[in-house]
Amino acid sequence: MNYKDIKFSENSVFLVTGGAGFIGSNLCEAIINMGYRVRCLDNLSTGKRENVANLLNNAMFEFIEGDIRNYDTCFSVCQNVDFVLHQAAWGSVPRSIEMPLLYEEINIRGTLNMMEAARQQKVKKFIYASSSSVYGDHPSLPKKEGEEGNILSPYALTKRTNEEYAKLYSKLYRLDTYGLRYFNVFGKHQDPDGQYAAVIPKFIKQLLNNEQPTINGDGKQSRDFTYIENVIEANLKACIASSESAGQIFNIAYGGREYLIDIYYNLCESLGKNIEPKFATERAGDIKHSNADISKARELLGYDPQYSFADGIKNAVEWYRENL
Repeated sequence: MNYKDIKFSENSVFLVTGGAGFIGSNLCEAIINMGYRVRCLDNLSTGKRENVANLLNNAMFEFIEGDIRNYDTCFSVCQNVDFVLHQAAWGSVPRSIEMPLLYEEINIRGTLNMMEAARQQKVKKFIYASSSSVYGDHPSLPKKEGEEGNILSPYALTKRTNEEYAKLYSKLYRLDTYGLRYFNVFGKHQDPDGQYAAVIPKFIKQLLNNEQPTINGDGKQSRDFTYIENVIEANLKACIASSESAGQIFNIAYGGREYLIDIYYNLCESLGKNIEPKFATERAGDIKHSNADISKARELLGYDPQYSFADGIKNAVEWYRENL
């Protein structure tokens, strides 16, 4: 079943935290297009108002500038909400190594504030973003829930902590929580700028500008790159999942494996560029290989990703061509 075919109660209200960010803004747009009300919370520290500019005049959309570190804000925005899609967080493994205290404050305390507010306001489902980084140094591929290694960064630790809190909230308080371990999501609205930008949009922008991109490491690291539409599907299917699956975590990916150097040359070909990359040292805390076993999400959430890497990259390149 395509997520666009999912039917919710006519008056359903969705709260998307981090709703002006990359994943959050795509979620807001998808839900509005399905005909449901969306409340978007973002403090615009990494999100951008321009990501939701096309929604601001929509009567079904409400934008609230606020911070998940403030519990009163969290409590207020959860009022009369049916489903919380909690995407607000600070990403980037390297940045978390530089700023561990800030990551604890935003990603752990902020998420706990949201869970508690959702519980107090009797929200039906609490879906939250986790990360493939929680697998740490466990060597096995594909990555399977329950087979985690040593954590390699403060960012990964914050996500692992969120998962444990969510498990407790389901068990102790009967809040239906569903953790989605995203694997290298890409697509429209993903920021190509800055020191901590994700690799695909960064490469695309640099190539469009005839700049020479830098690859950290030898380019032979592999990732399960996941197009944004698959992530939207996972969030919305979690909203209709059985309460028997609450408290658990799910790999959200396509289930493929792409090597960074191959992606780079594919992008060169797509954009008609002939620019050799520079190579630099590997980044601390990075995982060498990542590939997801998505069978648990298929079985318990009905997750059935429709967009392969090739489909997604074609759409992404077209979007960046038009919007950069």
